[in-house]
Amino acid sequence: MAKKKHDFRKKLFNKNRLVILNENTFEEIFSFKLNLMNVFVVFSLGGIFLILITTFIIAFTPLREFIPGYSSSELKKNATKLAIKSDSLETALKKNEAYIHGIQKVLRGELDYAKFNKDSILADTEEHSDLKMNASEEEIKLREEVGKMEKEPGEKVPSKNKTNKK
Repeated sequence: MAKKKHDFRKKLFNKNRLVILNENTFEEIFSFKLNLMNVFVVFSLGGIFLILITTFIIAFTPLREFIPGYSSSELKKNATKLAIKSDSLETALKKNEAYIHGIQKVLRGELDYAKFNKDSILADTEEHSDLKMNASEEEIKLREEVGKMEKEPGEKVPSKNKTNKK
């Protein structure tokens, strides 16, 4: 087993000559001294280089649009525009439906005419966020401390990063 490995290694590094001849005159055009290891390395690097070039061409050019699963940039732009437009149409439809229901209530007599107002109906359909905009106790204390520090101009706050060495 060790002899076979040694023979294989020996064959990889044996020098061979590649000669290109002119067939009519048998004149030597050029020749190379090669071994199998050099040939293997050159073909491996060439294959990797070819794969990388192909990948970059597909990834960064419009050719990727021809691959199934990739959509064109124009299609993406149109899809976002249509999504925005459908969202605005949806909100307009909700407002119109609320307005029509309000008018129907007035016509049926379920709502007094004096209470009927288009703006009040539309205000009912708008969505309000339930965010708390009140400051917490910690924030109030921090604001007070910062306010006190700003009022006292003579005092300097020592920094934590610097040390006093004499």
